[in-house]
Amino acid sequence: MKHEHAPLSFRIATRADIPALVPLVTGAYRGDSSRQGWTTEADMLDGARIDPEVLRQDIERDGSRILLAERDGVLLGCAHVAIEDGAGYFGMFAVRPDLQGGGMGKALLAEAERVARDDWSMPTMRMTVIDIREELIAFYERRGYVRTGLKKPFPYGDERFGIPTRQDLRFEVLEKPLTAG
Repeated sequence: MKHEHAPLSFRIATRADIPALVPLVTGAYRGDSSRQGWTTEADMLDGARIDPEVLRQDIERDGSRILLAERDGVLLGCAHVAIEDGAGYFGMFAVRPDLQGGGMGKALLAEAERVARDDWSMPTMRMTVIDIREELIAFYERRGYVRTGLKKPFPYGDERFGIPTRQDLRFEVLEKPLTAG
């Protein structure tokens, strides 16, 4: 239990982190383990949450970082931040289900916003959230994100992103202005 008081540290993922990232992200969103936390998509989607090859491409391309949150070298959370259409893009946000609700997600989101604002000079951060995830959207709204009303189709038929168990899934774009400081 000593590591709970160690400071949270952030680093950028490398290809060597892929074997640890896949189960972290999958465990936060899929199956019974995800039901411990509030980010679960287990009632909406089965199958994979992240494809190792997509992850490798995200790690290797310019204007893209997978941020890792660690305590004492133990991987506890991650997020993808990238430059997309002149804005920061935030995605693949995962915190170990048994640690959700303890502030780690807020710290990881803040670090991703810092990267987009300070390292890349992006004016806004955008993300897509499944639009029926009201509790998750409310979490982002409390952190300054607004619903844009823009909807994007869910990638039905692309099993790299999961196997939907319902037919009404779609994404809504959320956005937040990033101001200096």
